[in-house]
Amino acid sequence: MYKVVTFEDVVPVNPEDLNLPKEEAILKGLKQKYESKIVDKKYFFLRVLNIVERGEGIIYEEDPRVYYEVKAKALVFEPLLHEVVFGEIVDVTNFGVFLRFGPLDALCHISQITDEYLAYDKKSALLRAEQTKRTIKIGDTAISRIIGISLDKKNTNKILVTLKQPGLGITSWIKAEKEKKKKEEKG
Repeated sequence: MYKVVTFEDVVPVNPEDLNLPKEEAILKGLKQKYESKIVDKKYFFLRVLNIVERGEGIIYEEDPRVYYEVKAKALVFEPLLHEVVFGEIVDVTNFGVFLRFGPLDALCHISQITDEYLAYDKKSALLRAEQTKRTIKIGDTAISRIIGISLDKKNTNKILVTLKQPGLGITSWIKAEKEKKKKEEKG
């Protein structure tokens, strides 16, 4: 989920930025510290928007930077447990697919895609359902539900999704099922 949050911090301004207007220098420091990073084990900071309040600069002995207490607003992405998300398949492996939604990627384990047996075709980089012959490849879109979130590790952040629940799945599969049901209802 995208949202705007207000946060507080003490931000260092580097000596080379002291010639900039204060607000611009502080904003630059905030952007360097926060943008494209996971904060508080739950927010992915997309963009620092503006400074709401700032204190006076503080200088510490033997440190050339000036520190400012600030309150600022930022646009963040927060994946929520059980949230339904729409995304694109960006990688297909023998153990599942990676789905990109927003700025993050999630793993959908092969056991969470369908009840059918899925065979991995490494050469074509796709998964093929044994009975229906449906395939999953890079570029396909899907509707999934977040079933696990772990954003507390520096380089091993994980988001897990499922495609198996009603209303979820590869969008082309969902569309084909709807068309099949319409034909069956017509006769």
